[in-house]
Amino acid sequence: MRRRARQGPTTMTDTTRPDGDVVGRFHLEGVTKAFGGRTVVDIADLQLGAHGIEGIIGPNGAGKTTLMNVITQARRPDSGRVIYRPHRDGGVELTGMKADEIARLGVVKTNQIITDFENLTVRDSMLLSAARPRYERFWVLNGEKTLRSDTRRDLARYLDYFRIEQPDDPALSAGETKLLDIIRCLLLKPRFLLMDEPTAGLADDQTRRVMDLMTQLVADEDISIVIVEHDLGVIWEICEFVHFMADGKIVEQGPPELIRTSKTVAAKYLGHDDG
Repeated sequence: MRRRARQGPTTMTDTTRPDGDVVGRFHLEGVTKAFGGRTVVDIADLQLGAHGIEGIIGPNGAGKTTLMNVITQARRPDSGRVIYRPHRDGGVELTGMKADEIARLGVVKTNQIITDFENLTVRDSMLLSAARPRYERFWVLNGEKTLRSDTRRDLARYLDYFRIEQPDDPALSAGETKLLDIIRCLLLKPRFLLMDEPTAGLADDQTRRVMDLMTQLVADEDISIVIVEHDLGVIWEICEFVHFMADGKIVEQGPPELIRTSKTVAAKYLGHDDG
């Protein structure tokens, strides 16, 4: 099921602006970020989160991960505004907010490089992500029956869906660690989920399960997903809208079939030029 803008008269709080452009859950305006004098992100105007599942593609060094980190304020922008609309009306400026404050608004990001507590079991790692701040200590977490009771159904659902057979052991493989990172983000009940190379290191069957779950979540729940991914097969199959990024800028954007046949994308990203 795909999201559609509401029909009828438009107002500034509708999902369609008076000029006909779709309004996303995120609006980046004049956002820049530089490192060592090199501009890595240079976004004049960008809407994200208006199309269910969106993709961001581009060559290495295009600024994709930095853009995601600017959205979540893991990297503070040098200039510009990052506006979040949790309910697609009004807006909250995230610039300068702390990571935990942004997460409580429903903005969550998976990690490209995953770090974890080496000896923490899969189950306890999941519990820790779902815990409210007062429970975020191991000696409290392990003895908190209410937390375990409240999260039992969700934990069982994801453990079964991803076929994690030993949840009371630490994550052993790179694929299992990647899945655990995705599950922890989902346990936070995000409204806006950023996924940085979510299928990297996964076996084909695990990739399929991640893709199917993301599609189902967008169909069933009030969530928008933006994926940075080098596996273009994933992008073309599940994304409704794609942003092509190069040299820190969004160069082209549109439906997958448009981006897939773009000469600019072919030349800058796929390494060939049809003339």
